[in-house]
Amino acid sequence: MSAPNLFLVYVNDVERATAFYSDLFDIKPVITTPRYVPFEVAPGVLFAIWSGRADQVAPGTPRTSEVGLMVPGSAAAVDAVHAEWVAKGVTVVEEPHDEVFGRTFVVADPDGNLIRVSPVD
Repeated sequence: MSAPNLFLVYVNDVERATAFYSDLFDIKPVITTPRYVPFEVAPGVLFAIWSGRADQVAPGTPRTSEVGLMVPGSAAAVDAVHAEWVAKGVTVVEEPHDEVFGRTFVVADPDGNLIRVSPVD
């Protein structure tokens, strides 16, 4: 059986989310469509934003998930990403703190989806 190779995050405003993730992760989309924008994050692995079918998009409906970014290095590496992202103006949900798996913090995208940064397991 194959490993998962497509990770979708639901958003209401694809243009806004594309700009947010392009800037946050310093990556460019593979393609851009009105409702679906994939980013290749590793060979054959896509992280994509998706609004769903146009007739199902309801701005008042919450669409939340949590995406993880594991960074190599010590707690200082996690803190450095936090400082970089705060300088970009992201919404911080959880300030850096220590958990059982190491240093972590959480930010939110414009739709409220969570992005957790932690050390490599």
